[in-house]
Amino acid sequence: MAKNRNKKKRSGVAPMDTAEPTLTDIPQAMDTSESVATTAARFPASGDPIKRKKGVPMKRSKNARKMKAVAKAISQSEKSVEKISRSGSKEMRVQSAKTLYD
Repeated sequence: MAKNRNKKKRSGVAPMDTAEPTLTDIPQAMDTSESVATTAARFPASGDPIKRKKGVPMKRSKNARKMKAVAKAISQSEKSVEKISRSGSKEMRVQSAKTLYD
């Protein structure tokens, strides 16, 4: 059982016909023309080479933790500002109601 587990089961596949010569078997002339595709890949339409700036890569997990901490700090500061403004408006309402009934 262990010897046959890596073998692929081939059902309905005919063996390859090797009677006819293929392109690789026939002698061919060597291609001496210059390749344009390789220079086009390095140089865009403008003709200048593509400049890539290499910096110190930050690890993804460290970057994710840092961004999450910054977002959390911003949201907490916004919540505290909103809470302070609500408490201030509540105090003003209470004072105006007190003066109204006094």
